[in-house]
Amino acid sequence: MIIKKATYLISSPEFKDCPKADRPEYAFIGRSNVGKSSLINMLCNNEKLAKTSASPGKTQLINHFTIESIKDNDLGKNVKADQWYLVDLPGYGYAKVSQNSRRRWEQMIENYIRKRENLINLFVLIDSRHEPQKIDLEFVNQLGAWEIPFCLVFTKADKETQKEVSKNAKSFLQAMSKTWQFLPRHYVTSAVKKLGREGILSFIEECNKSLNQEEPT
Repeated sequence: MIIKKATYLISSPEFKDCPKADRPEYAFIGRSNVGKSSLINMLCNNEKLAKTSASPGKTQLINHFTIESIKDNDLGKNVKADQWYLVDLPGYGYAKVSQNSRRRWEQMIENYIRKRENLINLFVLIDSRHEPQKIDLEFVNQLGAWEIPFCLVFTKADKETQKEVSKNAKSFLQAMSKTWQFLPRHYVTSAVKKLGREGILSFIEECNKSLNQEEPT
């Protein structure tokens, strides 16, 4: 997949304020400071698209980006680009906010995840430098209970040895296998080295292709 254009659209404080659900949507979520904005910028090949911050909990709104993409083999051809939304969701599990603020965020995220009718897939980001965290396992288990389709994205692979990253990713999947019959797709990524970019974009392309085939002619 080739991203022809990526544009910031809107930041919404509530699910009901999101743009019209008129195209496929792919959202990214994870614990605060897991590297969501950096990953989004890497995928779209635009370092200034999503705002990054060293301060956890910076993203507090539902941020929509409009994406136009074409298939690799359509480069140079006069073809209509696929149009879809990419969404940067607030991080979960950040303790340094008031109880009321945290609960508001949680409710906003739940409403979006469960009610957004054009949400095709949720990418759940996991910091590959750490062993399985209880909060991440609880979150993916909740997604299973809600029957939300998702993939795992292990981030920051450049900040640890390949052996350690592999061990931590394997441990997380093993922890999931205790309660899950089928494990989700997973990707190991590095925003610095652009690792995992091709795999994630190819998956989105596959989803868009399937949706286009389902549309009535």
